[in-house]
Amino acid sequence: MIPARYAASRFPAKLMQDLSGKPVIVRTYQAAVQTQLFDEVYVVTDSNVIYDTIKQAGGKAIMSLKEHDCGSDRIAEAVTNMNVDIIVNVQGDEPFTDKESLKGVLNVFRNDAKKEIDLASLMVLITDKEEIENPNTVKVIVDNRNFALYFSRSPIPYPRATDVENRYYKHKGIYAFRKSALIDFQRLPMLPLEATEKIEAIRYLEYGKKIKMVETTVSGIEIDTPEDLKRAQEAWK
Repeated sequence: MIPARYAASRFPAKLMQDLSGKPVIVRTYQAAVQTQLFDEVYVVTDSNVIYDTIKQAGGKAIMSLKEHDCGSDRIAEAVTNMNVDIIVNVQGDEPFTDKESLKGVLNVFRNDAKKEIDLASLMVLITDKEEIENPNTVKVIVDNRNFALYFSRSPIPYPRATDVENRYYKHKGIYAFRKSALIDFQRLPMLPLEATEKIEAIRYLEYGKKIKMVETTVSGIEIDTPEDLKRAQEAWK
């Protein structure tokens, strides 16, 4: 499932921007299909423009029936009546999504015989000071089994001790959910931590869900600004 809003505060209509001859959202959809990991791939959107664009490209799209604040809510509505077990959320602004990273989050559930894990997601090591301090970059800290402890737009952990080697991980916005966890998310109200940070993954933690993080070395390019789009265009070449 690829949630896709037309509006975006930092870069309006970013999903419809041209990326080497096709809109960003079409590139992202085709990248997900080409992994051949999924039974079905859908774009879930509130936009007639995006819906029509995906259909014209030969893809599958679902129109949201309600207004939604986040991608998880949008996907939850779309899958409510579907007979599915695991749903993967691929962000619409990540056309460089790679197969190996997606296999990593899916393998979490294949290896979870007791079905104790609610979600799986990706993280990538970051070392650039500017990126670590950038509030647009969501950071994650994990326990010794790579279960998420917290997500933040602030640099975490805070480097109070200068003689300790800190490792910073960027949270990549790809999730795999058990359907039950996703439906729970939709019905549970937002709590203060999520409301403060504006990070939907925090809601799962606040309600006791287990999120298994998978480290990847593929950073990719998230298109949040016009500058990101320029980098993506160069990378696509």
